[in-house]
Amino acid sequence: MTKETAIKLFNDRKIRTHWDEEQEKWYFSIVDVVGVLSDSENPNNYWKVLKNRLKKEGSELVTVCNQLKMESSDGKFYKTDVADTEQLFRLIQSIPSPKAEPFKQWLARVGSERIDEIEDPEIGIDRLMETYLRKGYSKEWINQRLKSIEIRKDLTDEWYGKGVKKGQEYAILTDEITSGWSGFTTKQYKVFKDLKKENLRDNMTNLELVLNMLAEATTTEISKEKNPKTFEDSRTIAKQGGTIAGNTRKEIEEKTGKTVVSKLNAKQLGTQEKKNLK
Repeated sequence: MTKETAIKLFNDRKIRTHWDEEQEKWYFSIVDVVGVLSDSENPNNYWKVLKNRLKKEGSELVTVCNQLKMESSDGKFYKTDVADTEQLFRLIQSIPSPKAEPFKQWLARVGSERIDEIEDPEIGIDRLMETYLRKGYSKEWINQRLKSIEIRKDLTDEWYGKGVKKGQEYAILTDEITSGWSGFTTKQYKVFKDLKKENLRDNMTNLELVLNMLAEATTTEISKEKNPKTFEDSRTIAKQGGTIAGNTRKEIEEKTGKTVVSKLNAKQLGTQEKKNLK
């Protein structure tokens, strides 16, 4: 069984999933999820009825629903309705079931917390600190990570002010910076660390974070001085910022004899820190 076609278990029931490498998204079999949450003896029929109701309500979930070939119980592959994570949460809200209720309560709580954070950003920072501590990160690493968020915000504000478009153009410039200092594009770096949806920076060592911050801060400063007029100008500057941090990485590696870019991810980093404390 490959990672891309891994089968996940939920309450001893199988939910077929598919990892889309290009989109970096998980897709879940809707029929399987419906079967688990509704306890229906005929989940296919349950989904058919629910789909018709959602269609009459004008739900986008039905109109944007994708299909993928997934292995059935008979060992053959059939086209199956699938949902990504966002669509899955929307689907769960439409299922009247005690098993779906905890998910609905969680979504309501998350929504309320998000509104609180918009009104008072400091609440979001405190929650972020608590989340990282629960995950086993050290306070030193957390402080570094929070600083990296600040530097990233300065960079994206600079890009926005220079007319760089959010989404694809931000991603292209980020790739230029990342490959400039690490030798990897963002996607290649995540594969190197065996990551999927996880945030790359959340899985960096202290030194990796520092170099990434240096690359982004340098890019911001050069952009302010050069005042790029086009996207290609910003792309050239992103390469320059990444290269400067990349030269620093090479100097560190030459002096220490160790590779800076690490395969360690968050889980392994936490284990290593616990060992160091013993």
